[in-house]
Amino acid sequence: MFTGIIESVGEVRQIELQGTNLTFTIASPLAPELKVDQSLSHNGVCLTVTDITADTYKVTAIQETLSKTNLGKLTIGSKVNLERCMQLNGRFDGHIVQGHVDQTGICTQVQELDGSWLFDFEYEATSGNFTVEKGSICVNGVSLTAFNSTNNTFRVAIIPYTFTHTNFHEIKKGDTVNLEFDIIGKYLMRMLPDRFK
Repeated sequence: MFTGIIESVGEVRQIELQGTNLTFTIASPLAPELKVDQSLSHNGVCLTVTDITADTYKVTAIQETLSKTNLGKLTIGSKVNLERCMQLNGRFDGHIVQGHVDQTGICTQVQELDGSWLFDFEYEATSGNFTVEKGSICVNGVSLTAFNSTNNTFRVAIIPYTFTHTNFHEIKKGDTVNLEFDIIGKYLMRMLPDRFK
């Protein structure tokens, strides 16, 4: 379980193809604090740490994960948003994030304003996912508030701190991002499917 508050941005140092899986070696200041078998969110995807060195660690993404996220598009040097799992003895910032990406979306527009940025995203509506105006959405692991919501688009506003301290500063028009929709909305859709048609 995560909150969508990014702790650090890691850098992909190596990518190994192992059958249909990809193993990523990632450099991060968090590496010395990690342990093998620990869950860690990568662009919103929960992966298990399998190996650690002084400043890097390894995780493996299986084909199912690669087909439903943007991890298969990572290259050497790619920046990855990182968050360790939630602690129960602290404040709950962000929102409830499971680390289970529902689908990917495409950035359709980036607008730089005077001190902030607006990002527009589009996703395939046939999946049944949706955003609620002023509701929570997780984009590449970042907890954000959606607005200008339609049945397959939404907009988010990014403050300078988030822009600098996540990989949002690298997202441009046409890029693929990971989306995890609000868990409360997903439960409501399952319980009351006729209300959302």
